[in-house]
Amino acid sequence: MEPIILASSSPRRAEILNAVGWPFEAITAGIDETLLPGELPLDYVQRLAREKAEAVAKSLESGLILGADTTVVVDEHLLGQPTDDDDARRMLRLLSGKWHEVLTGVALVRIGGETKVDCERTRVRFAEMSDVEIDWYVASGEPKGKAGAYGIQGKAALFIEQIEGDYLNIVGLPIRLVYEMSDML
Repeated sequence: MEPIILASSSPRRAEILNAVGWPFEAITAGIDETLLPGELPLDYVQRLAREKAEAVAKSLESGLILGADTTVVVDEHLLGQPTDDDDARRMLRLLSGKWHEVLTGVALVRIGGETKVDCERTRVRFAEMSDVEIDWYVASGEPKGKAGAYGIQGKAALFIEQIEGDYLNIVGLPIRLVYEMSDML
């Protein structure tokens, strides 16, 4: 596999790349992640993935740059990373007992060449969570820095009833999609 530059500081994305043996270097892309007025969740994650990859590409002379962005959508609410513990509680109450969708936009930018952008969708069903369970989970610190205020690979696994789609997408990087896209460049 060709080495890539990961336009992210996400430890979860780095863990996935390491797990499959994909050589990479991580460079953080500092972009504005504000949702644009009227922007749909699919367009949002694809735009951010592309902007991250392009921002990092500007500082390099060659290479393949990977940008990704993950968000959670429930009842038409877009849930990014919680701003604080109260926001995490609000998000978990929205997810409790419901299906939601995890969207990850993926962009691969070849410096001096093509750009490919795509998105992976995975459906997840949360069990009903009591206020005590929500408070316990928030107190664990795990919701910090995670779209939808949960990490399926950790304690939140206790509350996941069903998944339809790519598990690694929920963690933060649909590696099969990245692999397929890299073959096209």
